[in-house]
Amino acid sequence: MNSSFRALFAAAAVLFTSLASANEAAIRRALEPKLAADAIEGISPGPMPGLWEVRLRSREGIQVFYTDAAGTYIIQGNIIEVRSGRDLTEERLLKLSAIKFDALPLDQAVKVQRGDGRRTLVMFSDPYCPYCQQFEKVLQQISDITVYVFMYPVIRPQNAGHSKAVWCSPDRAKAWLALAIDHKPPTPPAKCDDPVEKNLQLGRSLRVNSTPTLFLANGERVSPGLPAAALQEVLDKVHAETRKKR
Repeated sequence: MNSSFRALFAAAAVLFTSLASANEAAIRRALEPKLAADAIEGISPGPMPGLWEVRLRSREGIQVFYTDAAGTYIIQGNIIEVRSGRDLTEERLLKLSAIKFDALPLDQAVKVQRGDGRRTLVMFSDPYCPYCQQFEKVLQQISDITVYVFMYPVIRPQNAGHSKAVWCSPDRAKAWLALAIDHKPPTPPAKCDDPVEKNLQLGRSLRVNSTPTLFLANGERVSPGLPAAALQEVLDKVHAETRKKR
């Protein structure tokens, strides 16, 4: 690339940055007075030409909506890419709500390993959550995986003792699967120090508002609605990416 082309690209980049900053400022001026309690965390170009993404952070977590370049209209809802069927809004939210995986206290989780366990998944789960029970059956179809289960008894808090009994069992993984899949609470063993209350605090700090909530090894959230084949593909991709970074 010769010097004239480099200068042209540099000028275009400066112009684009200036226009983007001007649009962001205009959108912020138009919307901030209307949003009151919810602070705008960020504004950036959206997935469609002429559309801008506005990010809010509230007690419920990160929310995304869309607007035009002047902040005249607000568009709520998910953007679906027709060709692929991808939910671009959901994908964006999962990335925005990523966590620092290395900071997770994995010693507070029940470790369930199948095969060589090379792929990793973290799950906040309640054994009495119907969706959690369904997802456990999906996980049974995936080999070579390590699942760290943070027991998160929020559906039936009166049964939190069952999760505590799992932790105190001699084989925690076996006891967890018996409870989560077969609905068989463990026989209460001798009491021990359990992390269930710590898990509840951790989940709230990470804005875990539903179960199951899943985190990949790169810290990104993943939808529990994925079928086994799609989940396996995601796990393979993240596993390969994390290996390259080591």
